[in-house]
Amino acid sequence: MPPIAGEAHSWARPPVPEHGITPDWQREARTGIGEAVYCADKTAEQIGRILSLADKRRHSLFLTKLDERRFAELDREVQSRLDYDPLSRTAVLDHGLPAPATRRVGIVSAGTSDMAIAVEVERSLAFHGVAVPVIGDVGVAGLWRLLDRLDEITEWRIVIVVAGMEGALFSVIAGQVPGLVIAVPTSVGYGVAAGGHTALNSALASCAPGVVAVNIDNGFGAACAALKLIRVFASE
Repeated sequence: MPPIAGEAHSWARPPVPEHGITPDWQREARTGIGEAVYCADKTAEQIGRILSLADKRRHSLFLTKLDERRFAELDREVQSRLDYDPLSRTAVLDHGLPAPATRRVGIVSAGTSDMAIAVEVERSLAFHGVAVPVIGDVGVAGLWRLLDRLDEITEWRIVIVVAGMEGALFSVIAGQVPGLVIAVPTSVGYGVAAGGHTALNSALASCAPGVVAVNIDNGFGAACAALKLIRVFASE
């Protein structure tokens, strides 16, 4: 599989901090995963400085958890150069990204309310040159919706399942498909399901074999796990 977004650098080159910011420009060369910026709890000034450093190197960046309020605080010229998606709260600084290709990977979202994280997964993979289908609103409350798409899902080698509430969809899909299921619990829910902990526990306690789980609302992490597997498959 070709290198992903951004230029490769020697891992041996020591980092040079600037104003307390030290981007990991060598991450792709070491791990095959491009540098990403977690924007929650960062100021607009900090995000702008990171983007400026990336611009100097002509280095693409993927930004996660960038809410609309913080995006609006960025300089207008900076905003104009970002591909920003308010639903997933992700943004892309594009200095040359790989052309997307399909890899027998797909995303299944339980409910429309889970789509923000599903799209985070989708855009994370696209940033790395992997195009994936997204099947939404097929939760267990209307199981016929999932059954109508099961033949398609069964063809995927990696199935990324995004679900909140009780997280039942993880086990239902894992019991029906041969591919690896990566469970992404979301914070969608209320009462005992609030915050995503019930969905996370459901993924971890699944009776269906072959379910692996990432943290709550960690769409980017699920995409990275899938990318690692895609590279293993590509080397076969």
